[in-house]
Amino acid sequence: MFYGSNEEFEKIQHVGINALKTKGNYSDERLLHHREGHSIWCRFRAHSLTPDRPLDRIILSYAQISNNTQTITLSKRERQVFGLMNQGMSSKEIARELELSPRTIDDVRSRLIKRFKVKRCSDLLGRMTELG
Repeated sequence: MFYGSNEEFEKIQHVGINALKTKGNYSDERLLHHREGHSIWCRFRAHSLTPDRPLDRIILSYAQISNNTQTITLSKRERQVFGLMNQGMSSKEIARELELSPRTIDDVRSRLIKRFKVKRCSDLLGRMTELG
């Protein structure tokens, strides 16, 4: 399972479409939901063979970034917030995207920072990469 739910897929499916249209390529790093219930940190790459209609003929690849055996278990909301943080979005931007208050997003970010024992969101992104 690449996403925690159909709703999660609907919110993220258009990320990268503009890059595919203009450059023919898109890549990012993201947490994917594993069939055993935990999340894994992966590098996602997409290459469109038809940039004018990027999803008609597309090559997608997912590669696990770390072989670390420690699993990452995040709630649906934590996955959503983390995924949007990874795209460089601020709390206000994430709040608008998820139709929540910025305070709710700050609470989720704070919870993640505390759980992974880091001081800043940028440290959290780095820590998640290390954990895989």
